[in-house]
Amino acid sequence: TSRGGAGIALVPQLDAAADGKTGAVAPADGRKLYALKLADADGKLHDLADLHGKIAVVNFWATWCPPCRREIPDFVDVSNATRDQNVAFVGLSIDNAAAVAKFRDEYQVDYPLLIASSDILQLAAELGNPAQALPFTLILDGEGNIRHLKLGTLSKSELEGKIRALTP
Repeated sequence: TSRGGAGIALVPQLDAAADGKTGAVAPADGRKLYALKLADADGKLHDLADLHGKIAVVNFWATWCPPCRREIPDFVDVSNATRDQNVAFVGLSIDNAAAVAKFRDEYQVDYPLLIASSDILQLAAELGNPAQALPFTLILDGEGNIRHLKLGTLSKSELEGKIRALTP
């Protein structure tokens, strides 16, 4: 495999591949996220194309998902610690705006939590989560290539290490 100029991408580390059920995902498939425009709990529209040029941590989650609720405080901590390193976090919630707003306020989540319909799970399946289970997290490089994906909870140290590996 080669890096760089020729546009040949490295295969991302597929963290959930231990059981062989993750499926093959091309790193460039992460760019599909750039097509999304979703509102947050307050109705403000967010264009995920704005993530281009940043390391992006995209977390598919829901307020009714206990493992999601457990990992988000760590995501908030890491988001705060990496804000000046061109790292952006975004949560794609399969939930209603009122529940997401309550969760955001209770957990003091300071990155965008966007409201998606259950249709977003089809996109998650295309991006390496055929089970369409939650939580599911993708880490994209500045070009939108999937560099890491994880089905299930991502620990704080795991998350920090994966971001550190992508920052200059």
